[in-house]
Amino acid sequence: MGTPPPSSIRVLIVDDQSMIRGGFEALLDAQDGIEVVGTAADGAGITGTVRHLRPDVVLMDIRMPHVGGLDATREVLAMPGTPPKIIMLTTFDADEYVFAALRAGASGFLLKDSTPEDLVHAVRVVADGDSLLAPRVTRALIADFVARPERSARPDPSLSALTERELDVLRLVAQGRSNREIAEELVMAEQTVKSHVSRMLSKLGLRDRTQLVVAAYESGLVRPGQ
Repeated sequence: MGTPPPSSIRVLIVDDQSMIRGGFEALLDAQDGIEVVGTAADGAGITGTVRHLRPDVVLMDIRMPHVGGLDATREVLAMPGTPPKIIMLTTFDADEYVFAALRAGASGFLLKDSTPEDLVHAVRVVADGDSLLAPRVTRALIADFVARPERSARPDPSLSALTERELDVLRLVAQGRSNREIAEELVMAEQTVKSHVSRMLSKLGLRDRTQLVVAAYESGLVRPGQ
């Protein structure tokens, strides 16, 4: 008997614009290894929908009537077991909800004007356990911090568990660098970068790479403009 084919990535699309839902559904369903299992116009009843459809990834519009993306994200990620990964959809790269959604546990952001290739890449990357934080969104995150009251310049004590090399990696992660770019910058293997990221997540009790970015800025390890 041969090896069974890998199961498809199951995607749920939640957006109040029918054209967006239809366009994303048609694009993703045409890809090998990706299946759109359902769509919804807002976040009402999201936990029941997730339980019924069992998606691996949810594309979640951040701005919707009734139950918006932030509240729906919090509800989904509070579900018992292993909740799906959530990619937030937004029209604005400087959306004021960016930081709140990242803190809520979203695995990344996707701008609605992204290319079809970016959409497919985002779904695959997040389903594989990584996070998606494009440089444009990273800049929006930094801008959010610029608008906030001045924070302590000293790194949070919670980062004291990290080695100097891990801190070097974290600084570059916070700039939106990919594993490959970090490996080139620090002259190490890409797999070594992945190992450093994995250890940092474990030490800090964080879910994914996006939360590492938030932690780096909140702690003062990285300052806006650096």
